[in-house]
Amino acid sequence: MTDQPTAADLSADIKRVFEAQRANQWNAKASDAAARKAKLTKLKNAVEAHADDIVAAVLKDTRKPEAEIRTTEVMGVIGNIQLNIDNLEEWMQPTSVEPSKGGNDTAMIVPEARGVCLILGPWNFPLGLTFGPVAAAIAAGNTCMVKLTDLCPNVAKIAKAIVEEVFEENECAVFEGDVSVAEALLELPFNHIFFTGSPRVGKIVMAAAAKHLSTVTLELGGKSPVIIDHGTEIAPVAAALAGAKQFNGGQACICPDYVFVPEDKQDELVEGFRENVQKNLYGSGELDKSSIAQIVNERNFSRVKGLVDDAVAKGANIAVGGQMDEDDLTIHPTMLTNVTPQMKVMQDEIFAPVLPVMTYDTLDQVIDYIEARDKPLALYMFSSSEENMDKVLKRTSSGGTTLNGVFSHYLENRLPFGGVNGSGMGSYHGVWGFREFSHHRSVYKHKAA
Repeated sequence: MTDQPTAADLSADIKRVFEAQRANQWNAKASDAAARKAKLTKLKNAVEAHADDIVAAVLKDTRKPEAEIRTTEVMGVIGNIQLNIDNLEEWMQPTSVEPSKGGNDTAMIVPEARGVCLILGPWNFPLGLTFGPVAAAIAAGNTCMVKLTDLCPNVAKIAKAIVEEVFEENECAVFEGDVSVAEALLELPFNHIFFTGSPRVGKIVMAAAAKHLSTVTLELGGKSPVIIDHGTEIAPVAAALAGAKQFNGGQACICPDYVFVPEDKQDELVEGFRENVQKNLYGSGELDKSSIAQIVNERNFSRVKGLVDDAVAKGANIAVGGQMDEDDLTIHPTMLTNVTPQMKVMQDEIFAPVLPVMTYDTLDQVIDYIEARDKPLALYMFSSSEENMDKVLKRTSSGGTTLNGVFSHYLENRLPFGGVNGSGMGSYHGVWGFREFSHHRSVYKHKAA
């Protein structure tokens, strides 16, 4: 049995790699599109080659359905990398600007690498939401140090193996370990830090970045509302919400967190949600636990149970579901009605297959409620009224919005994805990721005398 490295050993290794990347950052910055594409192609090929290993690692760390794992942690990663490869020459081109003084002077905006970047990944999509930023960072000509969550140690191990297969450590390196490793990394003067996780930890990351004036991208979360407008057909909405809450067991930062529905449509929504949950998950009469992810750990299971217990104690009704299997951390899809703003379930992000419902009379009531709270990462509205959709867009703010559907603004790689204020800052996906990991340098050139 080998001795485990001490905290001092880990800290020294982290600093050694950081210095190596800091020395190499200028070579990475000066690299051309062909060199960067070659690295990205090697990364894509390695992910493809280790697809089964990735699936096995995620299954060990979580209990996600295999189809979800292959979609989000393999195919999504491959597609993201390929998007960078296909467009990199175009993205790297300087943008010409017509000088206001005219003459023979020239001006342009040049995208250039930020330098040495730190990427801190989450547990809900441990590889997809880590390798996506890694691909963008490499495409933009950066070096990067990467830390996956300690809640997914098997995924961290395969991620480290893939990165070591593709990159030299002065280009990209993965570090395993607990929160002390992340703390040691955050002590260093990175040029840019990219963090995906909770607002609570996001504040810690931003405070650490401030010590070195590092720029940051924070991909956080929040309570994402759903508005069901008057006159909307309920059946497709109920199906969309049931599917969204089944996906990763509701543990997605863009998952609908609560619903506003006209009072006369609430019973129909509840019944439609129940029917879809039964059809999707209870075909044999019992919950098919291979079709829904478990809650990530006991702490989060207890947290969600506490939210539901508090709501029920304060008068909420469990209209659908409510079963919680502590032995395997399973929460059955649950819908709550008779919910009030004073309940904790309406104050904290749920991050589980639990959906509170509140009724309303006028759209202005809904808008006033949303305006009075932190800006969410996502906002969803189902409506056939262009006027009402436009009113909600003008009167509210969110990181992104999907109208008459869920998740679509995230899935469209030509759109920027990110939060605003409490739900995050900065954005990525496609060209937006390249831009996020780039400094946009102004260059003005006088004609030589």
